[in-house]
Amino acid sequence: MKYYYSIFFINVLWVSTLTIPGVIRQHQAAASKNKLKGSQGQFPLTQNVTVVEGGTAILTCRVDQNDNTSLQWSNPAQQTLYFDDKKALRDNRIELVRASWHELSISVSDVSLSDEGQYTCSLFTMPVKTSKAYLTVLGVPEKPQISGFSSPVMEGDLMQLTCKTSGSKPAADIRWFKNDKEIKDVKYLKEEDANRKTFTVSSTLDFRVDRSDDGVAVICRVDHESLNATPQVAMQVLEIHYTPSVKIIPSTPFPQEGQPLILTCESKGKPLPEPVLWTKDGGELPDPDRMVVSGRELNILFLNKTDNGTYRCEATNTIGQSSAEYVLIVHDPNALAGQTGPDHALIGGIVAVVVFVTLCSIFLLGRYLARHKGTYLTNEAKGAEDAPDADTAIINAEGSQVNAEEKKEYFI
Repeated sequence: MKYYYSIFFINVLWVSTLTIPGVIRQHQAAASKNKLKGSQGQFPLTQNVTVVEGGTAILTCRVDQNDNTSLQWSNPAQQTLYFDDKKALRDNRIELVRASWHELSISVSDVSLSDEGQYTCSLFTMPVKTSKAYLTVLGVPEKPQISGFSSPVMEGDLMQLTCKTSGSKPAADIRWFKNDKEIKDVKYLKEEDANRKTFTVSSTLDFRVDRSDDGVAVICRVDHESLNATPQVAMQVLEIHYTPSVKIIPSTPFPQEGQPLILTCESKGKPLPEPVLWTKDGGELPDPDRMVVSGRELNILFLNKTDNGTYRCEATNTIGQSSAEYVLIVHDPNALAGQTGPDHALIGGIVAVVVFVTLCSIFLLGRYLARHKGTYLTNEAKGAEDAPDADTAIINAEGSQVNAEEKKEYFI
């Protein structure tokens, strides 16, 4: 039970029990002075305060001009906390910070939600003047918890995760992250707690899982102004079971006759498939002495042409089965060595193309020149048949060019 003393200068019985006469005389003197100076318009100044639950609140009341007038702090229940520098309420959480004629500051430590409310600073002038300061207490949300995950989850299943936190005031905000990327499409629910002051907040995330989700951390983050920019988080690492994926990797891209070859069956699945099954052309391996299976590896000690064929690797786990195939073609080392020299067929093809283009060019040039040929008739040709000699032929040619037989000469 809390005990308190209400100190009022107008209470005669209380004044009679005081054992500090100096305080009474001081208070009476201040009251009489303020009766004369009330017209000066003195008012106490206060500010609203916000504090996190469990923290310390500082309540300050100031007066710019004060002629030795008393100041008093009282709580929302109108219980006097401090009258000047005198403590009135027996509460170890309440302490004096500063007391003067111009200021009265007190602290309230280990603040609880019940401390929230309107506090009053009184300046004992005539009449008494007051100023209000509202103390807001922030409820800190509890560490969030994620529910709804049961391991393992099968690939393709729909997963529903719920994140919940209680005790926040005002209601906290919940955000979801997957692979460091925020998920926006979520459900949000806010409920008032039994104390009717704080809230319980929950958020539900629905998504369909696949094998890429295995080992992924899903994070629920609670943001609230009481957390000082350091959010509270809860994390759930997913475990997804899925059928194996299989791939065959050869030790060399060009298997050669007489050389060894290792085929590795790379299988991924959850649970991990073990062991793997090797077959050739749909049947068992034909030569166990040369074809040795070790774990996921098929080791053919030395190759020959009879090893050509389709090799199959099959992996199975409790979820399902998967396989991969590799077609082996054993190459002749001499043929592969010849392939390292010049490709004569390629060179011959290039030469044939060049010759063909050259011949086509010559043919087209000949046709062009033929269409643009020149002709002329010599004087002898024009009149040679009608004249006994050259002179007469020339004379005849000048007059009878129309009937003369043309003798053509071509020039290029």
